Amino acid sequence: MAEVETKAKKAETAAEGEAVWSPGLPVLPKARRRIKILPVLITLLTAGLAAALSWAMWDAYMGAPWTRDGTVRVYVVTMAPEVAGQIVELPVKDNQFVHKGDLLMVIDPRDYTIAVSNTEAAVKQAKATLQNTEIEAKRRQKLLSQLSISVEEQQTYATNAVTAQAQLDQAQANLNQARVNLERTEVRTPVNGWVTNLLAQLGDYATTGQNLISVVDADSFWVDGYFEEINLGSIQVGDPAEVKLMGYSQIVHGHVDSVARAINVANAQPNGQGVATVNPIFTWVRLAQRIPVRIHIDEVPQGVFLSAGMTATVQIDPRPRLRGD
Repeated sequence: MAEVETKAKKAETAAEGEAVWSPGLPVLPKARRRIKILPVLITLLTAGLAAALSWAMWDAYMGAPWTRDGTVRVYVVTMAPEVAGQIVELPVKDNQFVHKGDLLMVIDPRDYTIAVSNTEAAVKQAKATLQNTEIEAKRRQKLLSQLSISVEEQQTYATNAVTAQAQLDQAQANLNQARVNLERTEVRTPVNGWVTNLLAQLGDYATTGQNLISVVDADSFWVDGYFEEINLGSIQVGDPAEVKLMGYSQIVHGHVDSVARAINVANAQPNGQGVATVNPIFTWVRLAQRIPVRIHIDEVPQGVFLSAGMTATVQIDPRPRLRGD
């Protein structure tokens, strides 16, 4: 009896330690192998995708010159009255778009209208004086041939005629100047653009040469990209450029128009004796200078608002160099 119980216990122990095959049960060792291979494949695929993306980013950022240090620029036409007087008309307002030739302001024209009338009268008087002196000079010339007057008297009348002609020329020049001043009482814009930072008000007194109104030239926008000098070797005039403004997702397309030929050099500033001032400190870390590259804007996407001073990211797509370039 004891032997039978001992054999039963050994059979139970063997059953616990060995896997008994059954048609309804999975093969455990093979399943474990499959589970171990799957993470390896996922890791390899992820690593390959990361490497491809890293190479694409490296090529995009290092293969083509680019900079985040870009600025939108524009020409601003500043106008100052060429005549003085009170502003009697101001038909524009701040940030208003104006077309070339539009009226911006009118200075009181009454004094200049009177000046034109006075000079017109002076011209008429000078013409009458000239006619009279010319007649007298001709008469004295005839009398001289008849020996009725002296040569000295005849020369005096001839000189009077020349003087009268000079006075007429001067009066005509004064009339032209008076008419020009009258035209200058109307200040008109020489470009298409926007009135900006308008501070002049109706009734203000305008002084000759004092800046009163400025217009942003709508046809003169460009972008300055400040590239490190180590990138200039691959930039050529005419290369396509892409400009990404900070406030917009659309891309502004353009091309390289020119590269600046000079920037400020601190060590070249002369002192009081005219001698160059040189900084005696030279560090091991040398920072590349940034050179302005002018980007001509070819196309502005619809809805993009350009304003001078905007921050931009500029990327140049270098064209293949031809032999001999």
